[in-house]
Amino acid sequence: MHIPDGFLKFPVWAAMDAVAIPVVGVVAWRAQRNFQDNRVPLMGVMGAFIFAAQMINFPVGSGTSGHLVGAALLSFTLGPAAAAIVMTAILAIQALVFQDGGVLALGANVFNMALAGVAAGYLPWLLFGGRQVGIFLGAALSLLVSAFLALAELMISGVPMPVPVLAVSVGLFLVSAVMEGAITLVVVQAIERIQPGFLRRPAASHRKILAFGALAATVFAVTAAIFVSETPDGIVSVLRRAGVSAPSVGLFHSPVADYQLDSAMAPWLSRSLAGLAGLVIVYVVCLVIARMITASRPVPRREGA
Repeated sequence: MHIPDGFLKFPVWAAMDAVAIPVVGVVAWRAQRNFQDNRVPLMGVMGAFIFAAQMINFPVGSGTSGHLVGAALLSFTLGPAAAAIVMTAILAIQALVFQDGGVLALGANVFNMALAGVAAGYLPWLLFGGRQVGIFLGAALSLLVSAFLALAELMISGVPMPVPVLAVSVGLFLVSAVMEGAITLVVVQAIERIQPGFLRRPAASHRKILAFGALAATVFAVTAAIFVSETPDGIVSVLRRAGVSAPSVGLFHSPVADYQLDSAMAPWLSRSLAGLAGLVIVYVVCLVIARMITASRPVPRREGA
């Protein structure tokens, strides 16, 4: 669902930056008020897990691949405010370190996935009281909202979207949404089996979940090269079907662009090492953010003080 640079016009990406930055600030303030200290390590591990899971591509149709976005899953496990912060960190690292998603389009991607995507995913979870139908619908709705917002931003920027291309794109996004819902439901069920009641008892110990998340993230990062699809994911596929190519923006070149650490290495090894490096970066950044949130929280005043 990442929009690359070069497709959004200046008024569009600048407006999305202007909206996303203060909203993320408000969300961080909200997370500061409600975040529990014992969930600090969980933010790091869940951020690393989602980052690694996004590296695993699967086919969703002719010439198109998909991957778990994970905004809804983060909202179920961390709460919506913390989830939005973690997703923002992931998107920023993907854009700045791995050049996955545009730097200029970062505000749009953050708004689509970290803000609107998290909110859309959490709403069905609340409405259905955390039941399975709410988990599935929340994950599916999260992806659809993110995808349709990206399409709208591209169309406002003047990217041509013929009706046949739009029709195919909607169909592919629906397939991706079903996959997102199914994968999210499987992961949530696995979490509940490992630690029953975890999602409903925020104060519970997280040791088993932390171990599960860390192990799964490492496995995903190491084996990602095996499951890489040569076909583009949703938004890039839409742009190719529309016959649009991005102008060369070239703000900078990262040594680990496209999740390749060193072109002299075997491709699978280069991608695996880049994935592991990204895993560590995301974990550390999310952990630091979580500690900053808890450290800046006002100390409750005692009565009579």
